[in-house]
Amino acid sequence: MTLSASFPMYDFEEVRGAHDVLWNGVARRLREAGMEGVPARLDRERGVHELWSDPGLLLSQSCGADLVGRYAGELALVATPRYSAPGCEGSRYSSVIVVARESPATEIAHLRGSVCAINGPESHSGVNALRALVAPLHRGGRFFSRIVVTGSHPASVASVAGGEAEVASIDCVTYALLARYRPGALEGTRRLCDSEHAPGIPFVTRIESPPERIGLLQRALVEAFEEAEVRAAGAAMFIDGVEMLAPAAYERIDEFKRFAAARGYPALR
Repeated sequence: MTLSASFPMYDFEEVRGAHDVLWNGVARRLREAGMEGVPARLDRERGVHELWSDPGLLLSQSCGADLVGRYAGELALVATPRYSAPGCEGSRYSSVIVVARESPATEIAHLRGSVCAINGPESHSGVNALRALVAPLHRGGRFFSRIVVTGSHPASVASVAGGEAEVASIDCVTYALLARYRPGALEGTRRLCDSEHAPGIPFVTRIESPPERIGLLQRALVEAFEEAEVRAAGAAMFIDGVEMLAPAAYERIDEFKRFAAARGYPALR
């Protein structure tokens, strides 16, 4: 079986080299531990759903909502990165609620009836976190006038900046990467508030991976960050190491859903 690896969630062009350095550090340790077939490079050719469905998947990153949602029973948690971006707390992250710079809104309640841009309906940071935030404020199951699906967080920011939407919920790591590498993308917008925290974007493997392999992956990730080169690469993408959370920690994602549903707001509308 051909093995594959990918870090697709924050793989901006500006940090692809940093992701490569991280993977090389992990891969070297896996080979030194005797693992065969370790990929020489990250797979950037296939889409995430093809990658995550591949029986040969060795290591990747997925949204926490995918881990406990569509890919529950297919993906297994390996480790959770510690991101240092504003809005992160250790292995937890939040969403930045972005509005136009000239928006009169000073709190989330002021966005009632606005147009909301989302990256995709299954996203935790773009939908789930925002839904929980506005759930106590809905009227008859509706808070926004319209939902626009953009396909990505940067596209959602662009939608707000361009006036096509009035609000978007952006993963705080993505927001920090945009602020550092593409500050022009945030022009015309501002940070209104942040969502509650949830476990960060996890490193994952296929559920069929034996515990011994998962243990090797965990050790390789931890030891990679002991290298100065990997730490420097991590700093370029706001990551300074990993933590080993219990899979149950990601039930926090479903808590957001249950909170909103219990208040009569099961869908972002």
